[in-house]
This record gives sequence, structure tokens and C-alpha cells, in this order.
Amino acid sequence: MNLKHFVIAVSLLLIVATASAEEIKIGVLVDLSGPLTTYGSDIRNTLTIAEEKINSYFKENGLDYSVRFLVEDTKVDSNLALQIVQNLYAQGVNLIIGPMSSGEVANIKDYVTSNKIIIISPSSTALPKIIGFAKPEDKKYIFRFVGTDDLQTDVIAAELRDAGIKGVVITHIGNAWGKGLYETIKPKLEDLGIEIAKKVVEYPEQTPADFTPYIESLAEGVKELVNKYGYDKVALVAFSYEEAFTMLAQTPEDSELLKVVWFGCDGTAKSGRISEAMDKAIKVGVYSTLFESKGKVYDELAKNYKEKGYGDTPYQYAMNAYDAAWVLALAYVETVNETGRYDPDVMVEKIREVTEKYCNGEYGVEPVTGEIILNEWNDRASGDYAIWYVSEKGRWDLAGVWKFESGSVEWYHKPTPPAVETTPKKTPGFELVLAILGIALAIGLRRR
Repeated sequence: MNLKHFVIAVSLLLIVATASAEEIKIGVLVDLSGPLTTYGSDIRNTLTIAEEKINSYFKENGLDYSVRFLVEDTKVDSNLALQIVQNLYAQGVNLIIGPMSSGEVANIKDYVTSNKIIIISPSSTALPKIIGFAKPEDKKYIFRFVGTDDLQTDVIAAELRDAGIKGVVITHIGNAWGKGLYETIKPKLEDLGIEIAKKVVEYPEQTPADFTPYIESLAEGVKELVNKYGYDKVALVAFSYEEAFTMLAQTPEDSELLKVVWFGCDGTAKSGRISEAMDKAIKVGVYSTLFESKGKVYDELAKNYKEKGYGDTPYQYAMNAYDAAWVLALAYVETVNETGRYDPDVMVEKIREVTEKYCNGEYGVEPVTGEIILNEWNDRASGDYAIWYVSEKGRWDLAGVWKFESGSVEWYHKPTPPAVETTPKKTPGFELVLAILGIALAIGLRRR
């Protein structure tokens, strides 16, 4: 082969090599300007680390692929989420991390299923049947790397039981997630003999600017239960996102709501918006559950996260998204390498296989959230829950951990009701006694 032919051959090889390098586009549906901004921004930041790590992995292992995340702000708006999914699909995006809420998942499920778009949500927790799935096959293309509300409501019920609560008022956002949490916990509280106030206060998904009427309804419910059980045996349960702190900020200082302990959920846990009502949050605790699972490589991610200036540590949802990114990227590569093209039906089976191999460290990388076991619904089937509360230091501190294996809480700071100020009964003073004696003496003299 002469020099000219050699140069041509090398050039062709370079062209082929370049052409064979494939970009894996993954849509990311998060909240960057709505009620879950704290967590959505954290997911976006953590996925920048995932993108760097995955692309380095591909390069080091001679894999002609790269991954790129297309981040979109849904504002936790179900209709907007559907529009974004449709736009991404028109751009050739078939893989998605997100959306964050169960209401969004419920609204996009028909579209993603009919178009075989594969999604992994890091934070949607409503039970499958609550968001419209009748059987596992209906949920074939929809995965969730977080424990569902069946587990979370077990935790909240255990909290209330351990705190000696006898009656609760419940408020929830009016979407599939909020309604689902209420419907799921209701029979569990009944089994524990915990009374639920007659009026369950639901507010719109498009959260109101003024919570006054909802606050008043909740206060009425608290008063009725307090008359039966006392302040120390009554609690407020909020199945809300970060707007719970707007509600708390708008609660009057003399409200019945500030005389009982508050319990939140994964929508309120570790929210940065406690600053809106810090003193009140400290007073009522806002004990909030959050799925928590960490693997051996968590510390490395936390180190990278801090070095990039994102904060001390990523939240659990961001860690779930990080693992979802690895699973989608690895499953895509295996699907294309084995079949010669992308096939969504092969891909959904690959995701289950790759998740198991990823957990076993067979790729040389491991999940930051520890072992991921998927049930027949493609949902994460186990895991512990951390219970966070707003401490006197004005920050989120760990109150306890609910262990999946035992079904019980290991408490570090058990919930205690706010101190209720009582007006002391006035006893007759010295001046009053003298006055009475004076009157009696005058009457006696007059009779004489």
C-alpha cells in the first residue's frame, strides 16, 4: 500500500470511528421554579457530575458513546410536563429522568406508554393504582428509583404512634400524590386507633397565595380534637410540598395550629424554605420523612458535590437521579451493542438486568444509593427512611431513622408538643381582701 492509499485508509477509519460515536440524549424533567425547587436544582447539579463521570467511563472503556442531559423546568405542573415530554420526543429523546411528582407521572403516562418513552423518576412515590395503573404491564416503560408511599405512610404512622398521638388533622395538596398519601395512611391510622378530624383540608395543586381559609379550617379541627385528647395528643399532618412553609408563615401567632406538633413528609423534608417561618417551624418541629439509602461510593459523590460548590451533600432524590443516569446510559449501550439498534422493548428488560449488575459492581462502578431492588411494578421495593425536624438551632437535624427490616423507628429526638402558654387564674389580692373586710365592717356598723 502506497502512502496515498494509507492516508485514505486512515482517514476512512477516522470517519467511521467518528460516525460510530453516538450521543445518548436523556431528558431531565425537574422543578426549577416551583414548589420543589430545592430538590429540582439539586438534581440538576448532581447530574452535571453524573454526565462527567459517565462520559469519562465511556472514554476509558473504549465505548463510542457520550451522554448529554437536556434539563427542563416543569414547575411541577402536570400539563407543562406533558408538553415538555412531547417536545423532547419530537427532538428524538426517548429516555427521561423524572418527572418529580406523581401527578406529573400520572399525566404523562399515556403519552410515554404509547410512544415507548422510558422514564425513571427519582421522587414520584404514589402507589401505582393511585396514578392510574391497573397492572404491572401498564407500567412497563415507567420506573421509579424511590420507595413508594406504602412504605412512607408506614413510617408516618409509626411516628404518630410513638409520639402518643390520638387525633390528627390532615391537609394535603390536591393532586394524585397528596390524595394518594391521604388514602394510603387513612386505614393505617384507623388500625392504630388514631382519630382523623372529620374535615380533611385539601387545597389546589396550583397553590394559593393566601392560605387563610385553609388555616382556619385546620384550626377548627385541632380545637375539636384538643377538647377530647389535649394538645399533647393532637398533631397536624401535612402532605405538602414546600408551600407548607408558606402556610406556616401565614398562621397567626395565637392559632391552635401552633400549639400542636406538625408532621410532614418527603415533600417538606430538608426544605430550604424553613427560613420563611423559622421560629414557627422550630416550635412545631415539622417532623418530615425522607427515603434514605446510601451505598459505599456515596462519600465520593458527596466530595465531588462539595468541590463544585453545590453545598455539603446532595439530597436523596438527586442521588436517585444519579443512579438512574448510570442505569439508563449503561442499558442503552448494552441494548444497541447486542441488537445493533435502539429497541425500547429490549431496553426495558435491560434496565432490570443492568440495575442488578450495577448494584453488584460488575461495571466497575456502583450505585450511590446502595442496593436497588425493583418490584413487579418497576418501583423500588425497599429502603430506610430518615426523619428530619427543625431543631432549636434553626436547621434540619436528624430526629430518627425508620428501619425497613424491623418496621420501627430508632429515635434520636422524639417529637414533643410545643409549650402551650396558659393564663394563670388570678387569686384575690391583699387589696381585695381589705376591701371585702371594709364592706363587711361597714354593714355591721350600720346594722347596729
